[in-house]
Amino acid sequence: MFIDRVKLHVKAGKGGDGMVAFRREKYVPLGGPSGGDGGRGGNVIFEADSNKTTLLDLRYQKHVNAPNGGNGKIKKMHGADGADTIVKVPLGTIVKDASTNQIIADLTHNHQQAIIAKAGKGGRGNFRFRTSKNTAPRYSELGEPGEERDVQVELKLLADVGLVGFPSVGKSTLLSVVSKAKPEIAAYHFTTIVPNLGMVQVPDGRSFVMADLPGLIAGAAAGKGLGHAFLRHIERCRVIVHVIDMGAHDGRDPLEDYRVINEELSAYAYRLMEREQIVVANKMDLEGAAENLKRFKAAYPDLRVFETTTIIAEGMEPLLYAIADALAHAPMFPLIDEEEETMEGVVYKFEEEKPAFAVHNLGNGRWLLDGEGIERAFKTSKIDSDEDAMRFARKLRMMKVDDALREAGCQDGDIVTLCNVEFTFVE
Repeated sequence: MFIDRVKLHVKAGKGGDGMVAFRREKYVPLGGPSGGDGGRGGNVIFEADSNKTTLLDLRYQKHVNAPNGGNGKIKKMHGADGADTIVKVPLGTIVKDASTNQIIADLTHNHQQAIIAKAGKGGRGNFRFRTSKNTAPRYSELGEPGEERDVQVELKLLADVGLVGFPSVGKSTLLSVVSKAKPEIAAYHFTTIVPNLGMVQVPDGRSFVMADLPGLIAGAAAGKGLGHAFLRHIERCRVIVHVIDMGAHDGRDPLEDYRVINEELSAYAYRLMEREQIVVANKMDLEGAAENLKRFKAAYPDLRVFETTTIIAEGMEPLLYAIADALAHAPMFPLIDEEEETMEGVVYKFEEEKPAFAVHNLGNGRWLLDGEGIERAFKTSKIDSDEDAMRFARKLRMMKVDDALREAGCQDGDIVTLCNVEFTFVE
């Protein structure tokens, strides 16, 4: 079964908690704090695997979780790091954030890896907090939670050449003639319901990968027919071969077919019309094909048209040479619209710093604090004792949360909510 799109929930491992411990050994008075740090959680990593051809393995795996890190131990011993969870996907897989539709990773090379969900750091043990003024701290940190998100995983075939055209124009037959691929071929529309790949060998020794896609119809880019579900597979193609039924076997006009398919390609994203296009006038053995070809050349005099009869493999060699020549100078079309990094080393980019927290007035003496920085500080802080609570309060003062609440109008006795936990504001 060919599956090229799945939605997953990925969750990286939580970091292990730091430990509160003290060294207690014979003949070692006042040994001091010895609580170790927690281990890092496991990352969720996607890896491209050339042995995979479909996303079928992920269709029934809706959740991908990485293990948590181990907690810190006595004698300053570090907790075990969580093992990374590696998900094998086919070459050509794109991973997008389901909420923003932003591309996280584009895996095009064998064994290429990308971290999709980043693991949480381990919490520090009480040994890390010893100072000359506080020689016996009785608090430690909790491990950071791992990154959690919904992702859309899409497979976009790694083909050099894509065959496009209306149903039953001979695309599958063409692929079967020029390669060892065995697509299903029949005399009815939409025989091809999944993309097919074939390795094509040119007589002069050159080779390329060709993809046969389900037939397009008018409105395909807007979601009509079968072809719209597979247009993504020609996004990586550098050359498009437009196959036209010049014999008008189904009663369609070849000129109109060419116009409609190009409109669908131009309506789709990723600059498909910028790719070099080769036109194939197929089924030239049918009655009326020669007349239609004459009309077609008159309407599009600048196009180079290759006459073929794929069912008897006629006219294939000139077509293959033309495709190989086109590929020799056809540029790559990256799917990620970003500036290519041309220099080696670290590239620093200016990004406006996000505020650590925001204050929201809920009315009736109730306030809400949120923000990535303050939520991380809360989730890594224990509040099991007075000493823990005092330390967390000092951390909030250093972040100037108290000042921000006062400026917003928070009064003594108001309720402040942070991560679904309520606190009372005290002046």
